[in-house]
Amino acid sequence: MANSTIIQPNKGHYNIAEELPSWEDFSWKDIETNFSWSQTGKVNMAYECVDRHVEAGFGEKTALHYIGEQEEYKLTYRDLKEKSDLWATVLKKRGVKKGDFVFVFLPKHPDCHIAMLAAIKLGAVVGPLFEAFMEDAVKERIQDCGGTFLIASPELVKRVQRDQLPSLTTVFITAEPEQCTGDEISLFEEARNVETEENIIEWVDLDHGLNIHYTSGSTGKPKGIIHAHRAMIQQYITGRWVLDLKEGDIYWCTAHPGWVTGTVYGVFAPLLNRTTTVIHGGRFGAEEWYDILERTGVTVWYSAPTAFRMLMAKGDKLISNYDLSKIRHILSVGEPLNPEIVRWGIETLSNRIHDTWWMTETGAQLIVNLPSEAIKPGSMGKPFPGIEAAILGEDGEILEAGAVGQLALKANWPSLMREVWKDPAKYSTYFPFDGWYLSGDLATIDETGYVFFQGRSDDMINSSGERIGPFEVESKLIEHPAVAEVGVIGKPDAVRGEIVKAFIVLNKEYQESKELLEELRLFVRSGLAAHAAPREIEFLEELPKTPISGKVLRRELKAREAKKSSDLLVNK
Repeated sequence: MANSTIIQPNKGHYNIAEELPSWEDFSWKDIETNFSWSQTGKVNMAYECVDRHVEAGFGEKTALHYIGEQEEYKLTYRDLKEKSDLWATVLKKRGVKKGDFVFVFLPKHPDCHIAMLAAIKLGAVVGPLFEAFMEDAVKERIQDCGGTFLIASPELVKRVQRDQLPSLTTVFITAEPEQCTGDEISLFEEARNVETEENIIEWVDLDHGLNIHYTSGSTGKPKGIIHAHRAMIQQYITGRWVLDLKEGDIYWCTAHPGWVTGTVYGVFAPLLNRTTTVIHGGRFGAEEWYDILERTGVTVWYSAPTAFRMLMAKGDKLISNYDLSKIRHILSVGEPLNPEIVRWGIETLSNRIHDTWWMTETGAQLIVNLPSEAIKPGSMGKPFPGIEAAILGEDGEILEAGAVGQLALKANWPSLMREVWKDPAKYSTYFPFDGWYLSGDLATIDETGYVFFQGRSDDMINSSGERIGPFEVESKLIEHPAVAEVGVIGKPDAVRGEIVKAFIVLNKEYQESKELLEELRLFVRSGLAAHAAPREIEFLEELPKTPISGKVLRRELKAREAKKSSDLLVNK
């Protein structure tokens, strides 16, 4: 099992320690009283995110603080209400109605937030697209939904193959008319020529479609996961208790809204909690990121292990050039958090880094390291109040503490996906055992309720009868100073069934050698166990990763290994 050293929270460091109820006292119904619809019966996510705050007298509070390559500005909650109302009016006049799919293909920019909120105000289902998507990824998503409406920038719209998307009849461009081509509509010009319609918001029910994100599996095309407006219940309270957000916070989620984290915890949760959100329009750069943290006074920061590892690689000397003392809470998402990163956070940023676990399908955080509780480095944390987790065996039986099995959760939380678009059979596969949602992750739960990730169900390594979690081996290897990045797989072996093979990217100051290979094997052997030590190590210039979250693609490493084995057989 991963490192079980316990790191206690700093007393008085977080906002909500005194607010958390006991697990037994928690009720989702109690959370509903925080929303206007609990009194009025009128439901709309965009209204709860923006309009209600303006009506409550907080219109002049800063909602968004944008920092781009060539401009920087702030929008208040009143600005955000007025702009989203205006854009909603334009969309409505051009035919957008309740239930329509509206895709948004924009960079990280306030326009992306405004476009999403405008579509939601009309009761449309918004589909944010990641700005790094190329032609096929964009086409697959719009085509799958029969999408009719798209809001895009002049640069990104060039990747939209309209000749292959007959359903896409209306394309809005966030630019002036001279930057539009063909029948593209200048959203800016349209907005100047209409008068905002009063009472533009379309009221819906809690189970009405809110947004769609596509998630990839190990096989087949990406599946469209649709969430409902009821997700706001869980997104609000996890924003309050896990992100620890309060009105005075300056919050930065580094994810693009095209990734579910960027939508849920980059757009919805901070606005629901009336927080100021930082939006960075540029690419990753350690100096630029540290400058943003210092200049904007970020207090709560949500990012990913890949980003933290890249910052680690730049060294601690760079950090000393910046005043990051206002940061009080740091969180991570996207892939399991290595213990080494947790230790780095404490040593260099004077903050614990809190892992969070959830999936596109779950709609919000489920297993978390709450700011008021102890952290066990290597653990994903404990189930959020109201969430019941268990480790199930192959037949759905609940396994004892410490056993490796399938991570499952009782399907009773409000942000759970409403459906898999056009694929009810796929939806049903998530619930094979009497109301349990099966995550596809392998994990263990210790005696105190902490959950430890062991790998995806198809990533687990079985070597000579020993079950080995690739993440545990990766976590140990990343602690070695020579290792910048690592991916671990099981390689088929005639004798052992599988052997552990590691693919490693070295830090620049290290060179490949037989001595280093042996040193790395012994490092794992002495730190974990003999059976977990890699029998093969291959050095690479870079690892294959997902474009969105930066997760190492173990299945691609397996495919490469299988191809090499096949080529060897052919050559023989």
